[in-house]
Amino acid sequence: MRKILLGALVAIMLVLTFKYCDSKREDKIVLQESSALIQEQIKNVGKLIVTEGHFSQVFNYRNSKAILGPFFTSEKKALVVVNADVFVSYDLSLIEYKIDEKTKTLTILSIPKEEIKINPDLEYYDIQADYFNAFEAKDYNDIKETIKKSLIKKLENSEIKSNAKNRLISELSKFYILTNSLGWTLQYNQVQIKNEEALQSLKL
Repeated sequence: MRKILLGALVAIMLVLTFKYCDSKREDKIVLQESSALIQEQIKNVGKLIVTEGHFSQVFNYRNSKAILGPFFTSEKKALVVVNADVFVSYDLSLIEYKIDEKTKTLTILSIPKEEIKINPDLEYYDIQADYFNAFEAKDYNDIKETIKKSLIKKLENSEIKSNAKNRLISELSKFYILTNSLGWTLQYNQVQIKNEEALQSLKL
């Protein structure tokens, strides 16, 4: 009788051990599948986001040159009409991340900074200069650089910049939706992202 009970006990222990190991194996498979799914999602999101805009502006250029000290100056000036195409882009293929299968955590390590491209088309009107202070190549380069700096300042407070950031956050929210649906945790800069609204407050 004891042998029968002992045999039954051993059989039960073997069945339980097998089920436990099989369950662990299934957990591992699910975990690996989740990890692969997250990596695939990051790959799909890893694209170039481009937000386009246009600026039109008129500049007055003036330059005075002293000829005989304070007694005589020569001035040159021009009216410059600017039409500029502006592009703000994020290359999401450059996102750095880490996947921790043990803690089920996706950590975004770094997000690429935006790239700004400005292509200004300049048209010059009413150019006035004289022999002592003629227009030179340097003047045109100075005008172009000054206009670019002015347009960048204007861009900082424009809807183009904020629209670009909103598009970036929209792409990043896909990471939260996926990790949340799989029971994983998403964090960035040592901050856990608990909802989509938290993405809006991130310093990107």
